[in-house]
Amino acid sequence: MQRAKRRILLVDDHPIVLEGLRGLLGQQDDIVVCGEAGSIQEALERLDALRPDGLVVDISLGRESGLELIRMARERHPGLAVLALSMLDEIIYAERALRSGANGFIMKQEATHQLVDAIRQVLAGRTFVSAVVDERLSKTSASHPVYGIDRLTDRELQVYRLIGMGVGSADIAGQLDISQKTVETHRMRIKDKLGIETAAELLIQASAWVREGRVEERS
Repeated sequence: MQRAKRRILLVDDHPIVLEGLRGLLGQQDDIVVCGEAGSIQEALERLDALRPDGLVVDISLGRESGLELIRMARERHPGLAVLALSMLDEIIYAERALRSGANGFIMKQEATHQLVDAIRQVLAGRTFVSAVVDERLSKTSASHPVYGIDRLTDRELQVYRLIGMGVGSADIAGQLDISQKTVETHRMRIKDKLGIETAAELLIQASAWVREGRVEERS
């Protein structure tokens, strides 16, 4: 008797990426895409309605954070297998994704067979990360000093990214459902941690990080 296919929900705000993932997984005999979403709200609605076995989510959902979706999905569905997928720097985001509740993290530019293997690994209850991330995670905190961006909390990193995208404090507050005063506090702490003195310097550095932090723009 043929085993039932494991059902996957895809979350990405780029239709072309969704199409590519759908096509790739459609070729597998043990996995099927049961739904797609492009935002946090849409993803949560699909999760509750479809009850998939696994979730493949892009860390960057436009101005929204895939890390926040992972946390919310994990709270609602503790047994869900979650794979974080991203073009963003794995050294910065992989550990954060795992802390948020993901079972694995893989870069979008990896070979397709590695992506399928990563999905199968998390569906089997195992953790999947690259060798580079695995080595980093295996080190003790004493031998792993914290530098630069690594010093930011998840929320501070989210604010920093939005600043780099040109989003103003009022809009950041509305989007993250926090007060503008809290946003300003985050900005102050970010500047302190990164050794930045002025708002203009913060904007310049954050903008450069957003541009250069994407793998497709490095090559």
